[in-house]
Amino acid sequence: MKYLLASDIHGDALACKFIVDEFNNGNYDKLILLGDILYHGPRNDLPVNYRPKEVIALLNPLADKIIAVKGNCEAYVDQMVLKFKILEDQFIDLNNKTYYLCHGHKLNFTGEGLPKGIIIIYGHYHIPSLKEYAEHQYLNVGSIALPKENNPKTFGVLNDNGLEVLDMNKNVIIKL
Repeated sequence: MKYLLASDIHGDALACKFIVDEFNNGNYDKLILLGDILYHGPRNDLPVNYRPKEVIALLNPLADKIIAVKGNCEAYVDQMVLKFKILEDQFIDLNNKTYYLCHGHKLNFTGEGLPKGIIIIYGHYHIPSLKEYAEHQYLNVGSIALPKENNPKTFGVLNDNGLEVLDMNKNVIIKL
């Protein structure tokens, strides 16, 4: 299995097009969206390429290939226009490892309530990072549209060889 991970698109049509093109050309099985798909929220600047209707048109044809979790900017109306379900946090298994998929806005970084030894994959902070707390690894894939703290736009790849965070030039930023 090979998964493409993206977080915090925030309605940026060019960032979304990059992800869709990567998905279509990269032989991926699933596209995992870690929240904040269509809206930018009141704390973020409006993305230069903010065109949520185009994001909808780009993602809906891939509906059967998408696993999406709710972010803090998801709205009730999103589910009315998107053909895939935006779910609460999800677990997936690959190569005898369990991954917990979430947006990150509710994470407490204590691992409380989560099985020991899992890998938490999230976004929300727009900063790619790898941290270890309470017997868990926490991997933030960053943001494909609105990176913070001078980070590049990033996305993730999860496959049989592990988990990577890459920039848009496919340079590896983090490898797990």
